[in-house]
Amino acid sequence: MSDRKRAVQARIYGKVQGVGYRIWARGEATGLGLVGWVRNERDGSVTAWLAGADAAVSAMIERLWQGPQGASISRIDVEEIETWTAPGDFRIVA
Repeated sequence: MSDRKRAVQARIYGKVQGVGYRIWARGEATGLGLVGWVRNERDGSVTAWLAGADAAVSAMIERLWQGPQGASISRIDVEEIETWTAPGDFRIVA
């Protein structure tokens, strides 16, 4: 297995606010050993910043399409982050 590290910023669109998406995302990311954060955006989307092992980041991107019960994802834009400093855990931020 590769030790390659990766960081991405994902913007999730659809019905993702008011359904527990941030809490769900924190649990999924923590379970995969990722660090970063997730937050609601004013336009109704959610942004997640994910960092960790390449395979775990890829797995989380796939999980973002599922979301918690009640979520309906219409689009996810993923941007690779080349230079980054990660927090020591995964947080929900305002």
